[in-house]
Amino acid sequence: MRIAVTGSIATDHLMSFPGKFTDQLLPDQLDQVSLSFLVDDLQIRRGGIAANICFGMGSLGKESILVGSVGDDFADYRSWLDRHRVDTASVHVSELHHTARFLCTTDQNQNQIATFYAGAMSEARSIELSPVAERVGGLDLVIVSPNDPDAMLRHTDECRSAGIPFAADPSQQLARMDGADVRRLVDGAAYLFTNEYEKALCEEKTGWSGEEILSRVGVRVTTLGAKGVVIDREGAEGLHVPAVPVEKVADPTGVGDAFRAGFLSATAWGLSLERAAQVGNAIAAHALEAAGPQEYTLARQAFLDRFSAAFGGEATAEVAPHITCPNP
Repeated sequence: MRIAVTGSIATDHLMSFPGKFTDQLLPDQLDQVSLSFLVDDLQIRRGGIAANICFGMGSLGKESILVGSVGDDFADYRSWLDRHRVDTASVHVSELHHTARFLCTTDQNQNQIATFYAGAMSEARSIELSPVAERVGGLDLVIVSPNDPDAMLRHTDECRSAGIPFAADPSQQLARMDGADVRRLVDGAAYLFTNEYEKALCEEKTGWSGEEILSRVGVRVTTLGAKGVVIDREGAEGLHVPAVPVEKVADPTGVGDAFRAGFLSATAWGLSLERAAQVGNAIAAHALEAAGPQEYTLARQAFLDRFSAAFGGEATAEVAPHITCPNP
């Protein structure tokens, strides 16, 4: 199953604030906020939602095709992704802009304040999917993850025209897109990925009820953080899959991307939705324990042992033949 992952490719600048953001906000002064937070550390990491998803898939042993736009500072990052089974041949290199930057500060309660500089990502709207499909011999699924909004809509429209199944993953761009664009992005998706807040925002923006959205998408996947994930389909009872216990939270950045990597990999292997969510939750736990969205390492046996402890032997027996992590 050939999966193209479209979306952002970025460098993450991750900082930690030892206090609570909420302690610094004065309710009667919110109309004129001017704050500076002294942080304890700065980590510069590889990131971007599409790249994070592809990295996670590669860490499990599943190849993917990355589609996005970067600057001419991408060479080292490209080599890293190539080593992790990511096809980067369809990544557009801008002659004008640097690769996107994500600057994020996390407080002691794992709340985050972030800023995103699009840079070369703004040129993603010029990328066509048909040459990508021709190069790799066809596409079985396209993930439309957060990107330049015009690029997201273009990729969605191309998928509909070409009859290629697509997954809508609007995430952070929901806040920027208007109702008409969100409806255009979501309608007809084989999969719709959101977290709890984005689920409600998606309904508000589209003007569609939860039931109406289910009538317009194949599978609706809602991540719930430490509570796991819920999978809904029209006419079927919702499926709840619990999260995998985490030893110590290091950084929440990219955890949702890791979940998608696991879910999509298992889907490509032909496993059930329940198994797909279980694999997604397992890799998400590894990501949450690492400082950065691509800093975790998966070793096959350790991954399977942890998966078995969370979901049992029967589930592990179904998943194990497909796990081909680079590390034993």
